[in-house]
Amino acid sequence: MTPEQLPPADTTEAGYGGPVSQTLARVSRLHRLAGGKLLRPTGLCSGQEFLMMTLWDAGSVRQSDLAKALDLDPSTVTLMLRRLEQGGHVVRSRDPQDRRVMLVRASEESYTLRPEVAHIWARLEERILDGLDDTERDAFATILAKVEKNLASGTGA
Repeated sequence: MTPEQLPPADTTEAGYGGPVSQTLARVSRLHRLAGGKLLRPTGLCSGQEFLMMTLWDAGSVRQSDLAKALDLDPSTVTLMLRRLEQGGHVVRSRDPQDRRVMLVRASEESYTLRPEVAHIWARLEERILDGLDDTERDAFATILAKVEKNLASGTGA
């Protein structure tokens, strides 16, 4: 089958999970792509900004606690931290109280990115909500919070 013969990727047939799930998956992907494009000049990749925001707010934390806070697999966090450390954004060190524990903190240099990341997220938020009035924005936020709660309760989170 040639690419021209394939059905469109945005098929919303109920037999494939329903239109809401498919639209949500596409919106999530587009959100990640748009965020990644906006973040590119900072040197951060999509997803890394969440980790950095956590460290900027929390200071030095155990690597295992960081993985839990971000709800990510520890191996994923290790890979992210390795890349961020190579880029000079984080510093990892052994806990002097327990040498088995790895502590992570944002590097001093990374704090220059903090206002830029905040601005990027504000721009992304406006792009997402463009064309919605205040009532629609509030309703959208309320509905998304309910969807998040529904999904979190189904995963044991």
